Amino acid sequence: MAKKSKKQQPGGTPATVALTAAGVAHTIHSYDHDPAHSSYGEEAAEAMGVSPDRVFKTLVADVDGALTVAVVPVAGSLDLKALATAVGGKRAAMADPALAERTTGYVRGGISPLGQRKKLPTVLDESASAHDTICVSAGRRGLEVELSPTDLAGLTHATLAPIGRG
Repeated sequence: MAKKSKKQQPGGTPATVALTAAGVAHTIHSYDHDPAHSSYGEEAAEAMGVSPDRVFKTLVADVDGALTVAVVPVAGSLDLKALATAVGGKRAAMADPALAERTTGYVRGGISPLGQRKKLPTVLDESASAHDTICVSAGRRGLEVELSPTDLAGLTHATLAPIGRG
């Protein structure tokens, strides 16, 4: 069962520090990460007992040479063409994982759309708006944050667009 806490833990991640500093209502969910699990997002949904359509993964793509963050449901995948269109680009491809880690300051499977080392354009799949709250990585494997999609979009200056495919 996931542990829930609204208090900032000492030594929090940049994502949890950013949320606390912004005064945004959120809930932290932690669970024991299993390195053998095939999908970080599906593992998070299972561990928290949350529907996979409410758990979103953070992906970093290269759109016309510029890194861009895409936040889509873990149950689906990213439509790269739709992402490029959403940011006014022509072509998108998944970013090099090492570059994504260096740029965001997070490791794969723990990249959060919040508190990144470098501010990147962010697109949130429009399906998020169908939920009161969604879960995204809180900055490390085994740590998720639940917050309203409106707050997430506001903090990341995200564009809402249909970038996920189910």
